[in-house]
Amino acid sequence: MGSNEARLQAWVGKSETARDWIAAERCQAMQATLDRIEPLLQDGDPLPPLWHWLYFWTIAPRSGLGRDGHPALGGFLPPVGTARRMWAGSRVSFLRPLKIGEQAERFSTIASVIPKVGRSGRLVFVTVRHEISTPAGLAIVDEHDIVYREDVGAGASGRPGAPAPTNAAYVEEVKADPTLLFRYSALTFNGHRIHYDRDYATRVEGYSGLVVHGPLLATMMVDLAARSRPQRRISRFEFRGHRPIFDTDPFKVCASPRDSGSLDLWVADAEGMLAMKGTADCSDGE
Repeated sequence: MGSNEARLQAWVGKSETARDWIAAERCQAMQATLDRIEPLLQDGDPLPPLWHWLYFWTIAPRSGLGRDGHPALGGFLPPVGTARRMWAGSRVSFLRPLKIGEQAERFSTIASVIPKVGRSGRLVFVTVRHEISTPAGLAIVDEHDIVYREDVGAGASGRPGAPAPTNAAYVEEVKADPTLLFRYSALTFNGHRIHYDRDYATRVEGYSGLVVHGPLLATMMVDLAARSRPQRRISRFEFRGHRPIFDTDPFKVCASPRDSGSLDLWVADAEGMLAMKGTADCSDGE
């Protein structure tokens, strides 16, 4: 975290382009991972919301990885120094469905780099804007917030919390196990060791167990929203993480409709504390 602010600001505006094929096999593997195998998705079907995170992998050689299993910083993402990386939240607009079997392109830009000082030490917030298009036009705009927190040693991973809401109209109880976390890491080519290496997660980063991926929790929230509104399409979704969920205890994915037709979504941990909060907006038809 010793990089000065001027050096970090030089990364704002940096961009990269990735291309991928929205392959049905990866969708079917995700269905199996979530136990949602019927009907089996095929070419031509719309890609479920947030499943674009299964594509456009960042493929770095093993020799190019940092201690935490992520690609080393200083390439596309700014060189913030030794820090712990977390997916803090996202704001995603679904302008039109991506179709399974389509070719797609993702154009990514570093939108902002903001250093701060928090209760746990120095922080750097990086926002990456992803625009995903097909030959038919722009389909998804995804603003992804990453927070880099100063590495101050094991035992520094606890966060103060607030009670989760208790007015859920839809609730799904989930128990994440290491196999679920391994499968989602594989499907997203995510080498972050906090999701599969228990010794690293507990002894190095000070967590109480394997950490459930933030985007996996967000995907479960959107999945619950879509099943509660089967005749409508998710047009926008945003979420923010508040505290981690671990593989050691069950948690609840919850939804509550608003009068406007949108849904409040959240994840509550085993103690009833708020772990993640989001909102989904719905629209009619495609």
